[in-house]
Amino acid sequence: MKLTIEGLKDKKAWEAAGIKLPAYDVEKVAADTKAAPSWVHFGAGNIFRIFIGGLADTLLEKGVLDKGITCVETFDFDVVDKIYKPYDNLVLAVTLKADGSTEKQVIGSLTEAIKAQSGDEAQWGRLKEIFANPGLQMISFTITEKGYALKGADGNFFPFIQADIDAGPGKPGSAMAVVCALLHERYQSCKTPLAVVSMDNCSHNGEKLQASVIAMAKEWQKKGFVDEGFVAYLSDEKQVSFPWSMIDKITPRPADSVKEELEKAGVEDMAPVITSKKTYIAPFVNAEGPQYLVIEDKFPNGRPALEKAGVYVTDRDTVNKVERMKVTTCLNPLHTALAVYGCVLGYDLIADEMKDEQLNKLVHQIGPAEGMPVVTDPGILSPKDFVDEVINVRIPNPFMPDTPQRIATDTSQKVGIRYGETIKSYVAKYGDAKKLTAIPLALAGWCRYLLAVDDEGKAFELSADPMVPELTKQLEGIKVGQPDTYKGQLKPILSNANIFGIDLYQAGIGERVEEMFVEEIAGAGAVRATLKKYVG
Repeated sequence: MKLTIEGLKDKKAWEAAGIKLPAYDVEKVAADTKAAPSWVHFGAGNIFRIFIGGLADTLLEKGVLDKGITCVETFDFDVVDKIYKPYDNLVLAVTLKADGSTEKQVIGSLTEAIKAQSGDEAQWGRLKEIFANPGLQMISFTITEKGYALKGADGNFFPFIQADIDAGPGKPGSAMAVVCALLHERYQSCKTPLAVVSMDNCSHNGEKLQASVIAMAKEWQKKGFVDEGFVAYLSDEKQVSFPWSMIDKITPRPADSVKEELEKAGVEDMAPVITSKKTYIAPFVNAEGPQYLVIEDKFPNGRPALEKAGVYVTDRDTVNKVERMKVTTCLNPLHTALAVYGCVLGYDLIADEMKDEQLNKLVHQIGPAEGMPVVTDPGILSPKDFVDEVINVRIPNPFMPDTPQRIATDTSQKVGIRYGETIKSYVAKYGDAKKLTAIPLALAGWCRYLLAVDDEGKAFELSADPMVPELTKQLEGIKVGQPDTYKGQLKPILSNANIFGIDLYQAGIGERVEEMFVEEIAGAGAVRATLKKYVG
């Protein structure tokens, strides 16, 4: 059984293996889409393939959509060559259930895969042709928050962005320059409206994307590459809209256990590949079942009936509230606490941490107990039901191969929104945040994690984080097992509003975090003892 158009023709073999095939004509959908694309997506990785591709697949199955998605890769062109082309753009989607069973289906909605490579005449020409088509309704993105960044911490454009600014729209390299150049092509050819939709997991994603695209256009205007009318076109949301969205689905890297299960069922060539840019990707995608996508309904050139595939289509304020509910209370702060404590306590699977009495109690206290009194209720989703599903279904799923080490990545960039917002809400409601215990304990755990020594005294490797050099330098001199080596080294960190969104001392909890941290460096087993003390 091969995952190709030809391979799918042996329907009985796939059915016998328990793998659902598309009910629609995959080849016809691909041909119709290529002739007149209506939906282009940038960022052809895992969450796109199983979630966004799955939405289009559902709509095709229901007969409310007759075209698929044109996939564009902006960063890792090996993905197109190694994962799309050899498999005729098909995806084998594997849903990992908490009882150990899996649901398997082939997704056929990804109709064309293109490299955003302006130096390749054929690829770039095809993209320009697509953007000149008045029937194009939307372009969407899962390129990660980093894909929208134009400037470094010093406030200057990154060198690769400056190179794109200097070169103009003819030969763009970065994602934002590519998109801006293609929008310029649309402006010059037909000036038809378009929705430009970020589906990346970051706050105010539409605003970030809009700011970057318009900034690039303005820089090009200054250099005479584009006219004022183009900037006006991008700035008019009746012409080019940038809807906000909230996305939520845990999609870990492809698991060897899933590859083995598929090969045992008779599916050939399922081995993951590691690309030259270190993307770990496979012909299949494994993910949890629960998924949420909430999008602002601002599509000036029409849109697919996304709500018929379970997408919440609403207003900007509601999108913002759902995102805030998830990121500040119901999911992300729990994940971060499990990540840092998991690394220190020697765990390598997030699900296993939920069997740990203290860690289970910790997440119950952070979310349902401490977060709920100040949670943002979006109205369309119940915060209580959402957090119950996270704690009782999603995180404990033992078949989700997600690790604390992955989730601990970039924690310095996350603690401000994941904990700082709740701390600020407590200060606004009660005058200070002294009622909090579990959240200060999570922050103490992060500081203890930064020592890169586990609870048994063994060194471990910290996950990637842009602030690690600066933070670890600040903690110099602190030794696990020698609490008297703590001489207030945390104070500059805990008082840094750029990290937490607020000075933790002004919030009334800086000293408490310090006390917990000192208890956690008392010696071997001190982290476990501190958790027992504060969460029981």
